[in-house]
Amino acid sequence: MVSTKPIIEGFSELEVFALGTALLLEALLGLLLNVITILSFYKIKEIQTPSNLLIASLAVSDTGICLNAFVAAFSSFLRYWPYGSEGCQTHGFQGFLTSLASINACAAIAWDRYHLNCSRSRLQWSSTVTILAIIWGFAGFWASMPLFGWGEYDYEPLRTCCTLDYSKGDRTFVSFFIPVAFFEFVFPLFILVTSYQSCANKFKKTGQVKFNTGLPFKTLLICWGPYSLLCMYAVMENVTVLSPKLRMLPAILAKTSPIANAFVYALGNPNYRGGIWSFLTGEKIGSIEMDGKLK
Repeated sequence: MVSTKPIIEGFSELEVFALGTALLLEALLGLLLNVITILSFYKIKEIQTPSNLLIASLAVSDTGICLNAFVAAFSSFLRYWPYGSEGCQTHGFQGFLTSLASINACAAIAWDRYHLNCSRSRLQWSSTVTILAIIWGFAGFWASMPLFGWGEYDYEPLRTCCTLDYSKGDRTFVSFFIPVAFFEFVFPLFILVTSYQSCANKFKKTGQVKFNTGLPFKTLLICWGPYSLLCMYAVMENVTVLSPKLRMLPAILAKTSPIANAFVYALGNPNYRGGIWSFLTGEKIGSIEMDGKLK
């Protein structure tokens, strides 16, 4: 039987409680916003478009991040991990899968917005299904590798949640993390930068600004940049020289991404925001913008 006595080195009782509270608040607010986003797409036919399906998929992955944070918060209040080693592997896999799928979805939305605003081509349902298969298939491949020995899932410094183990910094971690960082962070970030820069140039020429082209890039960089830098530091140096509290901060920051994404992609989209309003109030949608046209 697992002991309920707190065995968390480097953290005071107050710090464990504070981190658990932060995780809980992130989980609850993120769940609220993203579940509303998903239900709005499911219930309101007017916003059921291929482009908005990408936003709904982003909300699904972000809901998974929130559920992961909720489990971590619950364990933090217990002050120990109650689910054993298999539970740790499952928790790490689920968190890594949904995080990678979330980043991939942000890149796919950027790619879609580029084509919608710069080439006037619109996604078809068949293309969207293919993109979703790539988003989740790619995330599933990389997230499953640590289960087979390429990389490893282990406890976060707080020891009440599990993630990709970067603490060893051995060959296995380095050989795994470098391609993951390229394909699942650098490459999506490149797509965001080039796509939204093209949109910004188009908006300057037309004088019609349809959305803030810099916000998605900044959101992704702020939420996931510190965690990526921490893992990159582990590739080059012994990351355990950093205090456990310092190493927990990037993980806490990364779990704010579901909240930020809901505001940037769902509530920040006039079309989708109208669908959310209709879902919450029951009001019929009048003339709202549907993928660039009034319907």
